[in-house]
Formats: sequence, structure tokens, C-alpha cells
Amino acid sequence: MSFDRRHLLTAAGATALIAASPQAPKAAKSGAATPGDAAINRYFAAVSEDLLKAAPEQATAYGLDTGARAALKSELSDASMAHITADRAWCRAGLAKLASFPDATLSPTARLNKAVLHYAFEVGRDAAPFDYGENTFLSAQSEAAGPYVVSQQSGVYSSGAEFLDSQHSVKTKTDAEAYLARVHAVARTLRQETERLKKDAGLGVIAPDFILSNTISQQQGLLAIKAADARLATALGAKVKAAHLDGDYQARATAIVEKEVYPALAAQLATLKGLQAKAGHDAGVWRLPNGEAYYRWLLRESTTTNLTPDEVHNMGLEQNKAIEARMDGLLRAQGLTGGSVSDRMAALGKDPKNLFPNTDAGREQLIAYLNGLIAGVRPKLSKAFNLKLNAPVNVKRVPVDIQDGAGQGYMNSGSIDGSRPSTYYINLKSTETWPKFSLPSLTYHETIPGHAWQGAYLTETGKLPLMRILVSGFNAYVEGYALYAEQLGDEMGMYDDDWAGRLGYLQAQKFRAVRLVVDTGLHAKRWSREQAVQWAMDNAGRTRLAMTSEIDRYTGTPGQACGYKVGHTEINRLRDHAKAALGPKYDLRNFDDLLVKTGAVPLTVLGAQVEGYIKAGGVVNL
Repeated sequence: MSFDRRHLLTAAGATALIAASPQAPKAAKSGAATPGDAAINRYFAAVSEDLLKAAPEQATAYGLDTGARAALKSELSDASMAHITADRAWCRAGLAKLASFPDATLSPTARLNKAVLHYAFEVGRDAAPFDYGENTFLSAQSEAAGPYVVSQQSGVYSSGAEFLDSQHSVKTKTDAEAYLARVHAVARTLRQETERLKKDAGLGVIAPDFILSNTISQQQGLLAIKAADARLATALGAKVKAAHLDGDYQARATAIVEKEVYPALAAQLATLKGLQAKAGHDAGVWRLPNGEAYYRWLLRESTTTNLTPDEVHNMGLEQNKAIEARMDGLLRAQGLTGGSVSDRMAALGKDPKNLFPNTDAGREQLIAYLNGLIAGVRPKLSKAFNLKLNAPVNVKRVPVDIQDGAGQGYMNSGSIDGSRPSTYYINLKSTETWPKFSLPSLTYHETIPGHAWQGAYLTETGKLPLMRILVSGFNAYVEGYALYAEQLGDEMGMYDDDWAGRLGYLQAQKFRAVRLVVDTGLHAKRWSREQAVQWAMDNAGRTRLAMTSEIDRYTGTPGQACGYKVGHTEINRLRDHAKAALGPKYDLRNFDDLLVKTGAVPLTVLGAQVEGYIKAGGVVNL
């Protein structure tokens, strides 16, 4: 499993937390615990332990690598093929075990939790025919499922140093020794990935030439750095110094990098170079073994629906057209009438008055602006929520050493114990990618009232069972809600005095509709990379650099980008349904609280929760 930066900490429930969780939740008002709950809760606790052992990075990210789980702080995920096989067997066994807990014996909360886990097990089980890449329960839960073990955005070469630097805490010598053990494990993981690269190549699964080229360039850049200056070593040195610990830890890390990590990375680089002669230029997974069925599985795990590629494609076309019409009206109101909507937005994006200087000072100004946006939205939250949360957020640029393959903006949620706040990363390779009017919607998506707000419900209330925390990677809900949070920014009045910001918000919504079109275009309709980039530029009004990065992302993680607009569309459908059904009893704040408290679930499960909310007369019983 590749540890994913966006594994969201949000869910709900009323079963007992196991000992490591911050506090035990109260029984749900919708029904007290039943005798059957005790047995299934014990099973949920066992599932949680299995998941933490399989992905020790999660234990660290959530602050759970202490006490009885302290050994996990010295480990990284197993990246071998044997682990993939075990993951699928575990899913089959899990489905059989869940069948032994009849719904009739369970409380409403336990049935909700069972339904969530059942869906996740089914997705993991159904990955079995696709014996390449990253297609497992764990990869689906971390939004990392895809056809290539190593790419410009996946593989421990890209994630390892960032993870250890940003999430592995060092307060004691034991913590420092655990860090060193993980540096050893980086070398092991590189070797495991390389073996799988060779195995996949034998099946005809090789990343497209442009993905290989980018990946090779990044790896060459890493190997050009002296071992003593490698982030794996310097990050530990900084942590040890901050903790006032004695010892030659940085020198020891440097030695491991030089003698183990770099040779393993060089071997992986040589393997990738050796594949270049066999690599084609087609981007879509249709060309891979069982490719059409594979893309249907990817869409299912990303959207938690059974929508076909054609249905997703047409949804994107229709919504793109509708949003464009609204944008055209706003542009005309400002006297901007020449050219297409995308042409006019592109011109606005190139206007120097809308750009921060492409300098270090300009980047600092941009980050200060983001902090101001977060501060500005906080007083408006009472319009959309009854919930009172602190939701602290740090804003940082994506580290320079991974910015070429990283996403444009993303969130690392805070630890469960509240010791580490959420971190909002923005890719500042070029500030020209970020005209000022594009930043508010991204910020509301990633921070408040989006991902950081969801995560704060977990870290500040302690009302969630650990299993639901770990099984929360339902992309359509996670990203659909964050896209809905962008919409709330508009509805709360954040653009009342900012016409350009409202256009930026609509452009962001339009862009998510564009994603539906280009993702399905690449993987189902056999579009070329160039065709997808051009279509995205023509319809999103963004730069070629930004759209090329996005299209390459969809090549590496097919279907993931479709979850956003599919989820957002369903949340709005459910909101309209609740408003119509409840009439004067409808309160937006209660509905939005329900979304956050229900947490990351498949869309079918979310629909059932909304029906229960309607039957309860608009009262949130969570």
C-alpha cells in the first residue's frame, strides 16, 4: 500500500472505541446498543488492528503508534505481491464473517457500520481479477488504486521522505531509532516495488512513456542529491536537534541512505529506464489486461455507484455546459464579452493583477492570503452548521523535491489525539498556476468547511469508532462533500463582494465536470493524452502546465477524479429531496451537520441516512 496524503479522518457511529481512541462515544439517540452489538464491535476492533498492522503509516498519521502499538512506529507497509494476495483473501474472509452478524440483532449504528465495512470488503474482493498495479482494499481506501506500482505520483521514492518528515514524530531516542528502522524499510520497499514492476511488465502493464519520463526525471533528481543532504537524513537531524537528543542519528541515516536506499533506488531507476523502449504513448487503461472491466471497477470504487463510463461522461458534458452558461452571464456583467468563457477566464488568469509574483516572496504572499481566507470564513460557519469545532489548520507549500509529481493542492488531516493540526499543502512550483480568484474555492475545499472541518469532528469530539476512522476512504463522499463545501462558501456569502472569486468558484466546479469528461475520455473512449489536455484547457480555462499535470494524474489513478462531481451531485440531490420532504422543518444547518456526523460512507449508505433523517422530522440522531 502507498500511504496516501488525503486519507480523510471523518466518520460517525456510536459503538465503543477501543482503548487507544480519545474517548468513548455515547449511544446514538436513534437506538441503544443491542446484545448483538458487543460481538460485532469486537470484530470491528479486530479489523482495526489488522488495518493498522497492514498500514503502519496510518498508525503514525493518526497518532496511534504508541503503547501496545509502539512497534508499528518502526515499520512501513509491505509492498510485496504476497501482501496483495493476502489483502484479497482477508476481504473474502471479512465478508463471510460479517454475514454471521444478522442485521436484526444490531442497533441502527451497528448496522450502519456493518454496511460501510461490507461495501469496502466487496470492493477489495472484486479487485482480484486485476493482478497488477495497486488494486486492493487498502489502495481503494487511500484513493491510491491504479494500474502502476510506481509513477510520477506513486511509490515510496515519492512518499517515503515526505511521510517521515511531516508525520513521524521524534521526542525520544526510541522514536529516533524507529525512524532509522523506517529508512531501512524504505530500501526494502523500493526492492519490493521493483520486483512488482518487472512482474507487471511481463503482463504487458507498463506506464505510458510520458509517465515514465517524469518518474525517471524525479528519481534522477533524488539520486543527484548527496546522501548527507537527502531529506531522509536531514529531516531526522532536524527532529533530533529539536528534541535535544544526543547521538549521531543523522550520520546513521546518511549511511543507510548511501548504502541501502540509493542502491535500491538506482536499481528501480534502471528498471524504469529499461521499460522505456517498450512503453507506448496511450494513456488509457483500456489497453491493459481486462482493461474495460478494470476501469468499471475503478469507477465503482471511486464513485461508490454503478454508473457506466458513458453515464459519467454525459454527466460531465451536461454539467459543464450548465455551469458555463452561468459563468458567461457573470463575465458579461463585468463587460467581458470577447471569446469563449474559457478564453476569457484564461485571460483573467494571465492578468498580472490577479497573480502573485513567481518568486519566494510572492509565494509567501500567497500563503498569507490563504491564511486570511481561512480566518475570514470562520465567522460565517454558523450559517451552515450547528457544530462548534476549532479545526486548526497549517498552510504549507508542497515540498520542492516532490512538487513535479504532486497534486495541485491537498490536505493531511490532523492526528486523532489533536497533537498535530491538519496541514493544507499547495503546489507552488509556479504561482502562475494560481490566479488569486482561484484560491478561495480550493481553500474552502481543503480546509474549512471542507476536509479540515470533517477531520475536526473526529479529533475534537471523539465520537467515532476506530474502524470507521480507518475505513473512511469513500472518494465520492470525501471529495463530493469537499466540493459541496466550496458551494457552501458561495452560499455563506464569501463572494458577495468578490465577483472574480465567484467566477473562480464556478470555474472550479466546471473543472470537476471537465474531469468526468476527460477521465472517461482517456480510459473508456480511448482519447490521447494530447486530446484530453486540449479539451481540458478549452473547457477549464486553465494553463497547459496545470492541465497536463492533471491529465497525468488521471492516467496514474483512473476514476479517482470522477468521485468529486458524482458525489457533489448526489449530495445536492439528497439536500433537495430532504428540503422538499421536510418543508418548514428543513434546516440547512441540521442537514449539513448530518453530512459531517454521518461521515465517509458509500453514497448508497448516505442516501439511507438521509431517509432516516427525514423520517425523524429533520432531527439529527447521531
